[in-house]
Amino acid sequence: MEGESQRRVFSIVQTEAPVILDIGWIMNNISYIENLYREWEDNPSAVSEVWDAYFRRISDTNGVQPEAATQPIVRDMAYRQGRVDSLLWAYRDIGYLYARLNPLGGDYGPGHDYLYREDVDVYHKLTLDEFGISADDQDTVFSAGRAMKPSRAPLRQIVGALQETYCGSIGVEFLHIQNKHIRRWLIDKMESTRNRPTLDLSQKRIILEDLLRTEALEHMLHRSFVGQKRFSFEGSEAIIPGLHFLIDSANRYGIDEFVIGTTHRGRLAILNTILHMTPEEIFSRFEENFRPGMSGGGGDVKYHIGYETDHVLDGGGTAHISMVANASHLESVDAIVQGKARALQDKKRDRKRKRVLPMLLHGDAAFSGQGVVAEAFNLSRLEGFTAGGTIHIIINNQIGFTTSSQSARSSFFPTDVVKGLPVPIFHINGDDPEALVYAANLALQFRQTFGTDCVLDVFCYRRHGHNEADEPSFTHPHMYQIIGRHPSVATLYGEYCAQNGVASKEEQTSITEGYVKSLKQAFENSRSEPVSLIDTTQGPDWAGISNQYSHDHVDTGVEESTLQRIARHITTVPEDFHIHPILGRVLERKRAAFEQKSVVDWSFAEALAFGSLLLEGIPVRLSGEDCVRGTFSQRHLTWWDTGSDRPRAYTALHTIDAQQAELSVFDSPLSEYSVMGFEYGYSLVSPDALVVWEAQFGDFANGAQVIIDDYIASAESKWGRSSGLVLLLPHACEGQGPDHSGARLERFLQLAACNNIQVCNLTTPAQYFHVLRRQVKHNFRKPLVIMTPKSLLRHPKVISSAMDLVEGSFQEILDASCEPDQVKRILLCSGKVYYDLLAQREALGRTDTALIRIEQLYPFPNRALAACIEKYTHMREATWIQEEPRNFGAWSYIRDRFLSHFPQIELHYFGRDENPSSATGSFKQYQQEQKKLVEGAFNIT
Repeated sequence: MEGESQRRVFSIVQTEAPVILDIGWIMNNISYIENLYREWEDNPSAVSEVWDAYFRRISDTNGVQPEAATQPIVRDMAYRQGRVDSLLWAYRDIGYLYARLNPLGGDYGPGHDYLYREDVDVYHKLTLDEFGISADDQDTVFSAGRAMKPSRAPLRQIVGALQETYCGSIGVEFLHIQNKHIRRWLIDKMESTRNRPTLDLSQKRIILEDLLRTEALEHMLHRSFVGQKRFSFEGSEAIIPGLHFLIDSANRYGIDEFVIGTTHRGRLAILNTILHMTPEEIFSRFEENFRPGMSGGGGDVKYHIGYETDHVLDGGGTAHISMVANASHLESVDAIVQGKARALQDKKRDRKRKRVLPMLLHGDAAFSGQGVVAEAFNLSRLEGFTAGGTIHIIINNQIGFTTSSQSARSSFFPTDVVKGLPVPIFHINGDDPEALVYAANLALQFRQTFGTDCVLDVFCYRRHGHNEADEPSFTHPHMYQIIGRHPSVATLYGEYCAQNGVASKEEQTSITEGYVKSLKQAFENSRSEPVSLIDTTQGPDWAGISNQYSHDHVDTGVEESTLQRIARHITTVPEDFHIHPILGRVLERKRAAFEQKSVVDWSFAEALAFGSLLLEGIPVRLSGEDCVRGTFSQRHLTWWDTGSDRPRAYTALHTIDAQQAELSVFDSPLSEYSVMGFEYGYSLVSPDALVVWEAQFGDFANGAQVIIDDYIASAESKWGRSSGLVLLLPHACEGQGPDHSGARLERFLQLAACNNIQVCNLTTPAQYFHVLRRQVKHNFRKPLVIMTPKSLLRHPKVISSAMDLVEGSFQEILDASCEPDQVKRILLCSGKVYYDLLAQREALGRTDTALIRIEQLYPFPNRALAACIEKYTHMREATWIQEEPRNFGAWSYIRDRFLSHFPQIELHYFGRDENPSSATGSFKQYQQEQKKLVEGAFNIT
């Protein structure tokens, strides 16, 4: 009854006293209303008819006292304000579902402007009825929150503002973010501006010219190179002015460098309009007389290439922009871009990570379909891998190659995969370039404020097929009928500009014709004078570094006093630090072995190599799963205080000397693909650093096979991009089963060609020490793949003299001592099996068999091997021994190389038979196989 009474009262009030409709006025004037009630009690004619009717009603119904006269109004208005608040938060929560995002929506018919459609009610409808608000309340004044301008307004005005803010050309998802500061910041920014830009005529003209130029370039390519793949940007051209304005905002936000990774689609348009690659360079890539110009390499297709430029900013100054070359494997470039950006930040000592901005462009199908996207987002907030936030732009053309979005993902939006992180998502109608410019600027502000990723999901369409030789109407006839009659973004915005005094139709025609004329001239130039197209310049950091491999020795020894200094420091525990007792004893043994016996084991040699490089001013970066301690508990670069109730860490290599270079060592997420990609990207701008990625077990490196195949092994051939990345891959058959026995050595050797990589299988700590130092001491950079030990980490024979670190250098071939005149046979091997063979030879007392270790498998050390073999004048045959099955390991590679260089020597194979699996799962069977292998190696007849 009370609620009904209140509604009756308000039906009177609403018709005759608008002032009462403002709950703010009521709450601020309660005393006035109470006094008014007292006056009415004394003289009913002293108040207006509205108040008289209201006071009679509540007096007759309830017999209230003056102080209760306002309670029905207050309760009712509070209830209705609560309903309005719920509606307001619903707009913030699900307004994007009802935003006008689909540029093709109107062509599909009524109700298709927004994308969310369900046969049954799943989400709230954004209607007054849905939230229990009467239509009669539309002129009632409610609070709209502090961000809305004005903050108090009639309901119809509030709803209009919410519609404009959250259901226009921009839809926003942000309430999955729990951080209250981020929420409030976004609400304030969006609701104060209604999510619309304020652009002057000159800015609108920039947008227009970007669209006209992009369209003209695409049309020129389409006419001039019929049927050739170029992955046109037509339908998504609005991204160009979005990028343009974002980059031109750099000087306002302290950014001086951008690192971009992008899709095939639109790459050529971005290269031309954003990175200023000349039309001649682009056209030359389509010509039949095009040659990549790479010695020993075949270059790559035009929509994979990278480029670098200095962009002159509208506000003055320049910003460097680099587009990273990438393979056809979608999204493989994501973490590479993040790694390159992080390396640039580290070089600039940009600890706040504000000066270098990574940007990634994605396709909608790949964004939700490729798991490496989620891996890269997972890296984004980790100490060792953050680049201070990446801006992501999704070219959401609502189709994959031929696959519809309904078949491509379980979620409606491709962006749902990132909602586990505090990442705002802006969905934008691609036919509204001004909305995209606004959203890009807001994303940039957000990234610079919070250091977090941001996603722009641009709903657009694809004018042609997946490529220009493809017919899309086979699978999507209706969609492509609509696209065929849908005006281009340039046409739509051109009409808007003509109507609003930005540029007349005649001016627009003149702009287009002038640009087309210059394109035609560029086309003729490209045919008469083909441009050299492989850019082998990697930046000033690569000055003086060659891309030609050399077998020449390089001095990698370190003075004994320096080694002693490092050894003392890394085995000394600070007085206020409580080290784990077992680790403390390990350190004591290592120190005693070095100081008293002058020997080092594997992990100690590594630490000495790292420390010596740091003292020489060479930074060292190491990452990988469990790499700080080491999978096999061998490394222990960081110690943890057992006496502290809070995590307290100490890394001795950080503090050898105040002037040393920086050591960066980070445990990585449980991922190979993205982390190896990140470190590869880091290495692209770090030739002066030792950059190392370690696999937990070498077997798991194939989780990053795309990075190995398409970047590490082939980037120099395809794009002229060198890298000095080191891969540490624990490798050896030791009875641990198929997935803990080998790093697929054969795959790396299959990829080896034209001196593109270095592949080593090392057997001594000194060799490891020198090869790490050699990697940054040579005047060239090639990726280095090292098969590292497991059981040998603690093998009593796997030690090296400290003097080997002082006087020695890396040896491509090692030959176990034997009197050359007595040798009749040679056993060639690589890696851990050598120690098994050595033990057997010693047990048998055989002096007629030489054991030769090939420490560097590629580039093949034919000269060093020849110098070794020629000592054995009585030898006429050799046998290759390996632990891996015959179809694994180095046999196939060694056979071809050996016979090519030593045709006079017959080479045999001895080892396990072929097997589809790398090892047996039975430890007992492994022991039997290994015993047969080692014993049989000396009984070959």
